[in-house]
Amino acid sequence: MKVAASDYDGTLFREDRIAKSDAEAIRKWREAGHKFGVVSGRDHGMLVPQLQHYGVGYDYLACNNGGIICTADGKVLWEAKIAPEMLAELTQLPRVRKSFHFALSAADRTYLCHASEGTWVIREAKQWDFPIVHIEESEVGHLPQTIHQFALGFTNPEDAFAASDEVNAKFGDVVHAYPNRCAVDITPKEISKEQAIDHTLKLMGWQGAEIFAIGDEVNDLPMIEAFNGYTVTTARDAIKSKARCAYESVGAMLLANI
Repeated sequence: MKVAASDYDGTLFREDRIAKSDAEAIRKWREAGHKFGVVSGRDHGMLVPQLQHYGVGYDYLACNNGGIICTADGKVLWEAKIAPEMLAELTQLPRVRKSFHFALSAADRTYLCHASEGTWVIREAKQWDFPIVHIEESEVGHLPQTIHQFALGFTNPEDAFAASDEVNAKFGDVVHAYPNRCAVDITPKEISKEQAIDHTLKLMGWQGAEIFAIGDEVNDLPMIEAFNGYTVTTARDAIKSKARCAYESVGAMLLANI
């Protein structure tokens, strides 16, 4: 069995769309008996409407960098947890506070506070109709649901990397911050896209499958390096240097390995 694991933003979703050729290649891959899924930093509720809109079929989703793993019909198989007191402590870090939103991911909704002009969470929530719950910052450590990712947004990659470094230096024994362009995804320390794939294989009974991972950013490196994976030609040289090779698109990678 072959299992493909694709990053979303910058890999499958490029230039604000998923190409028809990629959706068609995914269809052919799955018709050949192989499995396809998206391993993304995005929330499940943000990702599913877009995949449906572009006609992308899939067999699993590992969202929030592996913080939550779901079947194709949306059943939650597993989710990680960031302790409430850790969430509250993270909000007090100076570089974290430069973020234009604090987005806290639960299984079926995103809690949002500290939001200012520039946040894409509100815009995308309206565009794709996924649930946002607005809260006060004082409520961050007292939410009624398990939170498996704390996401930040910045106007430039430099601030995103600075906030990530601050989080990892201060609380790296408990959580890990992954910079992804102008965003930062904070998850429990043990969570990564490598872990997401390994965990998915066990949950789905796909142990021993051949893995075809593809991504374009720092948070994709764990799966690219672990599975001798691929990147896209639009990725930075720092990412290309870690990948087996670069393809023009996700679809091109799938068709070359079908």
